[in-house]
Amino acid sequence: MPMNTTEHTRLQEAREQNVPWRKWGPYLSERQWGTVREDYSASGDAWNYFTHENSRSRAYHWGEDGLAGFSDDKQRLCFALALWNGNDPILKERLFGLTNSEGNHGEDVKEYYFYLDSTPTHSYMKYLYKYPQAAFPYFDLVKTNRERSREQFEYELLDTGVFNENRYFDVFVEYAKEGPEDILIQISVANRGPDAATLHVLPTLWFRNTWSWWPGEPKPLLDEAEAGKGLSVMRAVHKELGERFLYCEGEPPLLFTENETNPARIEGTPNHKPHVKDAINEYIVNGRQEAVNPGKSGTKAAAHYQLSVRPGETQVIRLRLTGQALKSPGKGRGAGALGNHFTEVLAARREEADEFYASITPPSVSEDAARIMRQALAGMLWSKQYYFFDLQKWLKEHGVDPMASRSRETRNKEWFHMINDDIISMPDKWEYPWYAAWDLAFHTMALSIVDLDFSKTQLSLVLREVYLHPSGQVPAYEWNFGDVNPPVHAWATLFLYNSEKQARGQGDVEFLKRLFNKLTLNFTWWVNRKDRFGKNVFEGGFLGLDNIGVFDRSAPLPTGGHLEQADGTAWMALFCQNMLEIGVELATHDSAYEELAFKFAEHFLWIGAALNRTGEDGLWDEEDGFYYDLLRLPDGQSTRLKVRSMVGLLPLCATTVVEQYQREQVPGLVEHIYQRLARMPELAASIHATGPGYFGVAKRGILAIVNEDRLRRILTRMLDENEFLGPHGIRALSRYHAEHPYSFWVHGQEYRVDYLPAESNSGMFGGNSNWRGPVWLPVNALLIRALLQYYMYYGDNFKVECPTGSGRRMNLFEVSRELANRLTSNFLRDEQGRRPVYGGIEKFQTDPYWRDNILFHEYFHGDNGAGLGASHQTGWTGLIAGLIQMYGHLDAKSVLEGGKEKGVQYRKSKESIQREEPAALTLT
Repeated sequence: MPMNTTEHTRLQEAREQNVPWRKWGPYLSERQWGTVREDYSASGDAWNYFTHENSRSRAYHWGEDGLAGFSDDKQRLCFALALWNGNDPILKERLFGLTNSEGNHGEDVKEYYFYLDSTPTHSYMKYLYKYPQAAFPYFDLVKTNRERSREQFEYELLDTGVFNENRYFDVFVEYAKEGPEDILIQISVANRGPDAATLHVLPTLWFRNTWSWWPGEPKPLLDEAEAGKGLSVMRAVHKELGERFLYCEGEPPLLFTENETNPARIEGTPNHKPHVKDAINEYIVNGRQEAVNPGKSGTKAAAHYQLSVRPGETQVIRLRLTGQALKSPGKGRGAGALGNHFTEVLAARREEADEFYASITPPSVSEDAARIMRQALAGMLWSKQYYFFDLQKWLKEHGVDPMASRSRETRNKEWFHMINDDIISMPDKWEYPWYAAWDLAFHTMALSIVDLDFSKTQLSLVLREVYLHPSGQVPAYEWNFGDVNPPVHAWATLFLYNSEKQARGQGDVEFLKRLFNKLTLNFTWWVNRKDRFGKNVFEGGFLGLDNIGVFDRSAPLPTGGHLEQADGTAWMALFCQNMLEIGVELATHDSAYEELAFKFAEHFLWIGAALNRTGEDGLWDEEDGFYYDLLRLPDGQSTRLKVRSMVGLLPLCATTVVEQYQREQVPGLVEHIYQRLARMPELAASIHATGPGYFGVAKRGILAIVNEDRLRRILTRMLDENEFLGPHGIRALSRYHAEHPYSFWVHGQEYRVDYLPAESNSGMFGGNSNWRGPVWLPVNALLIRALLQYYMYYGDNFKVECPTGSGRRMNLFEVSRELANRLTSNFLRDEQGRRPVYGGIEKFQTDPYWRDNILFHEYFHGDNGAGLGASHQTGWTGLIAGLIQMYGHLDAKSVLEGGKEKGVQYRKSKESIQREEPAALTLT
């Protein structure tokens, strides 16, 4: 479908003319408290140093937070919503939840909020927050969860009874851009309860505190401006943003204070300033009139609306944040700013958002699936956040000199080169404002459906010199930048390059070159640091798979020795394939890349031989027909850790089809590889046969770790409903271990792996790493990609039973579609109108005000699909949007013709012929 909507025009203006359509967006976090950056404790206990209780009174250093927030792209001027129901002990200004030590299943948000809509330029956005009319049960949530064991369910906000009889408000917030820096805001408050209820609504504008932390930084100003009848106006003055105005409908009183810490409350020491961060809370909740500034100026301000809303009624508040000093002669500043034109613009932006999503949604997709796809993408767009972290300054503030030999140890000391100062796609806006590097790679694939340019920028970020370690290591996440994430960035790079080639008829070769060069550094780091004995078998720690193994793979082993990891080695094989394919593409533009491409081909052959080694010290177990981690002990002995988990399925993912046209582009490279295999036939013997005499459909070759025999054996387990195949996707751990737990004894202590379909009953791994058996969407997506690659090679000639033992035989495209359907069915209403993701939560299943608001959880129950972990971690779970779109377009014939299509794209790119096609069709 042609991409010629109004929103696509904005994206084109941003790309080609630098029109700042993305300058303002949802970049304000919804939680900053409890983050590593704000932790200045001696012990490094971030969760307890800066608590939710302190957050209303202590000025943040590195960022800000608020409900349904909006800011510029450096988070200098922030807008968000504050609420008070007349019963709470504090204003509701930010998200509340449990820290890791408070929850019986790790940290978790205890609020209900939904990202309903967003366009990629944020020209239109919609958010819903459900606010109880009774006092928010802060203490009850903490106390009850602390008292529960890991074998019990989490105690949720609905369980407290605070939503009984629908005594709550639905608070909708909509943003619509009149222009790139002219934002209309509509707040709609609906009373769902049986009685009239009062709600204080406080749209709040403030500056991030830079002046206290950065010497010489001038202090900005908020004050009250002259207003026309029916309006109140805030003026904001900032050295970089200039002058801006917030027009507030209805002449609400304006309350001013300073975004400064209240030391009297935090530390028990006298305040040096009369007006501090929590003054508006004190004024509203505790009636302290003197708390706010009677001079009507400061760096934080709120408009105070007090609404009395009848049952079933919706009341509306309208505001406008703009750089224009709107005037009408004789009527004062701002007259007409919120008139009929406001309504027309808001309606137009809603229609344009509908038009945009219609253009990227296949006609064959059902209304419910289209809703899921749209809300998944909206959640990802809303989860962009401004992330600011200057490690050198942070370490200095901790009294740490990273260059001094005797300087004390502290978190991330070796990453002092880092200066992160960007908008980053985050896994969610609750867990804390952070980025996880491998999550981000998956994010870019889903986000490319709506904003290819932003996706490319995001993937480039962690490879920039102020992120990437000089050693070549990619930073993992702020809790420990030196941890190890799976190397999926080359795969994502290739995906985005081919997506752009499909959508625009021409790939961005400079983008590909730039990232290839940086990824070469990262590849070298892996080879030097994680293959400790040069045997092409890799370690890497937990590698994203958390605690589905016997031991904490990021900690020293209780046995001593080390692990040779099937998943770590498979990730590196895929890394080689991706780099080889990128090198081949670049070699068609610059022959110098041909030699580098050969380097990665050789590495793939060596890694394949190492991974497929049989015998007692190999990762492949011939008897079981499965890959396992190998434990090498200090005395040289070795033993396989025979846990049937995603670790053993990941070698399937190291699979890439080689098209005939690709071989024709680099005949010298192809000949060089054939000569190597002729001289060392043992390398070819260990991997999937390819080359002359072994070409598949359309003369395709294949680079694959797993050959045909092993593929069939692994798929027999993977597609067995008593093992990996769950009703809603592939489980991370085989259900086999429910009846056959795996035990390993060390010094009289048992290390045991049981199948647990939901959260783990072990806290051994800390944090939120508390699961073993659930369905996890990113690795399911990788397996689907592998099945499609194998299908492109084998076509309809390769069939397996699916499910195993059912008698139903499917080709691998049909298997991939079966997996995609099972994953999607988790979110769709079933025949009874229930969504598996919501399990037994009746409010979400049956209430018309809840059931179509979708949450995209971190992972899902292995047996029934109920959402688990972080409830708003749309991040990689947003990949569901790509699966819905892809299988709305794909059929078996189009997959088999994909290689021919890629060749057409290559020739067309040479001719600079423009095309417009959905990017998600890319099968890379």
